[in-house]
Amino acid sequence: MTKKILVLVTLMLGVLFTSCSGDDDGPATTTIQLQTIGLENLTGGSTYQGWLIVDGQAVATDKFTEPNGIVSFNVLATDAEKATQFVLTIEPTGDNDNIPSAAKILTGNFSGNAAQLTFDTVVADLSNTSGQFFLATPTDNAGGVDNNNDEFGVWFMDGANAAGLSLPALSSGWKYEGWVDFGNKIVSTGTFSDVNTVDDGNLFKGSGGDVPSFPGEDFLVIPSQVSLSGISFPAEVTGKRVFITVEPFQDNDPNPFFIEPLSAIAGITTGPANPVLMTSNNAVPSGRLTR
Repeated sequence: MTKKILVLVTLMLGVLFTSCSGDDDGPATTTIQLQTIGLENLTGGSTYQGWLIVDGQAVATDKFTEPNGIVSFNVLATDAEKATQFVLTIEPTGDNDNIPSAAKILTGNFSGNAAQLTFDTVVADLSNTSGQFFLATPTDNAGGVDNNNDEFGVWFMDGANAAGLSLPALSSGWKYEGWVDFGNKIVSTGTFSDVNTVDDGNLFKGSGGDVPSFPGEDFLVIPSQVSLSGISFPAEVTGKRVFITVEPFQDNDPNPFFIEPLSAIAGITTGPANPVLMTSNNAVPSGRLTR
């Protein structure tokens, strides 16, 4: 009798232990690893975030800001096994919706246990770009009369009435942005999607003249609603570095992004007859995700 009771108690304890252990373990997890080339640290509050595409749905991985070396993610083993694609996005400051942003920077389909990640297929092919600009200040030329202060403006144009940039269309979530590095301050000329239209800038334009139908900016006046320390206006563009970036425009970061397809140093001559040719840079990030 005593022996039977002891056996029964032992069996009950075993069942209880097994049940608790199973509850504590939870679903099985595994580690996937991301290795990239050409990504730079994000410092303005935005983050990178990876997404496994499982049965057509995006499953989030952890966010990160420093892509140096290998970034590891702990995910459900079933998600890692069933995933057909991996996408890397740039999520804006304050993001908490657990939905991929439109700014997808790398993507690739799984082949076996690895996915080769590319930029061209999800943002744009930047292998064949060109550009030029000239210095001028058309926005304060009242009645079309030149004020002889053309050193304070830059316009991405070819002659008086043609686009100066040859750039591919960007995917949703991305825009181009022009910049001038004044030394102690880098100032935007505005974001744009079309090289044949006015950009989203022109904050610093003069009065009395016209804004050309192309990207560019006159650095003549700082409006009262704009806070911009460290630079005096009007600001000379002569001798300054002028460049174009590809921007995740909803990232809320006022600084230039690191993808820079075109750049040049402005000379001392001005006007449409003295264009500055820009140098192309087709370097874009890439990566590999292993599971």
